[in-house]
Amino acid sequence: MAEFEEPEMKISAEDMASARIPLRYRDYCAHMLVPLNKCRHRTMYLPWKCEEERHAYEKCQYEDFMRRAKMLSQINEKSE
Repeated sequence: MAEFEEPEMKISAEDMASARIPLRYRDYCAHMLVPLNKCRHRTMYLPWKCEEERHAYEKCQYEDFMRRAKMLSQINEKSE
């Protein structure tokens, strides 16, 4: 099996709990969700507000998905 480097969590479990992030969102991009949620609350969830924060969070999610997809394809290649 291939060895894969685990990404670094940039926010602690205590910080995620105090920010009231639901368990399903506590991933490697959770550190970007905290400022996004603060902005959303501050602007009453107006869709045209917080675009920079939302884009940064979605980019992080995409990059994490691509990392996991690459890891899975490498695992599948080695098992064949």
